[in-house]
Amino acid sequence: MTEEIKKLLEAEEKASQIFKVLEDRKLIVEGKTENQLKDEFVNLMFELFNEKKFWHKKIVRAGKNTLLPYNGNPSNLTLQKDDIVFFDFGPVFGNWEADIGKTYVLGNDKNKVRLKNDIELAWIEGKEFYNNNKSHLTGADFYNYTKELAKKYGWEYGNDYCGHLVGKFPHEKIIGEERINYIHPENNQLMIEKDKFGNDRYWIYEIHFIDRQLEIGGFIEKILY
Repeated sequence: MTEEIKKLLEAEEKASQIFKVLEDRKLIVEGKTENQLKDEFVNLMFELFNEKKFWHKKIVRAGKNTLLPYNGNPSNLTLQKDDIVFFDFGPVFGNWEADIGKTYVLGNDKNKVRLKNDIELAWIEGKEFYNNNKSHLTGADFYNYTKELAKKYGWEYGNDYCGHLVGKFPHEKIIGEERINYIHPENNQLMIEKDKFGNDRYWIYEIHFIDRQLEIGGFIEKILY
């Protein structure tokens, strides 16, 4: 394991600790708005780690807003009873970026619970596929696999990519936002190839499954290693 991946995993673990405190304090409840939950995550990050820097926009989406991909900018919703909600945050710890997404179901709605369980299982399945095939896997290959994975679980895939690079802040300004830096259907470069400076590349893998008829979506993302 390289020193870089150790630092990235440490950053992800710190982000996970913030979610753990959100859960322990029972802060994800009906009646709160998405923006209130964003603020609570930010405040906890500062309380726990004295950090307040994020490398991408802060996302909390509930209800029908969970259908939307990253680039959506929906109106601020209030969490309802038996709602589904997901978080997507990119906190920076020191100079190392994390990017972690997690879904919660407030009640026992069977479709929402199944969706939450399915994205977690699919992420594990996708990681295993990546590790078994990465010597010859392009970004397009992995995206197409993930899109089929959504069908296998009975959902639709909800975005036009399923992951991206992560690294030392600010990685986007250093390496750019070209398709080769995303797990995208137009990225025909091998995922294991080094970046333009000859450095190893590290990938965040995203699962975003949706059901347009039910107006629900679930999202999870973590680093591949």
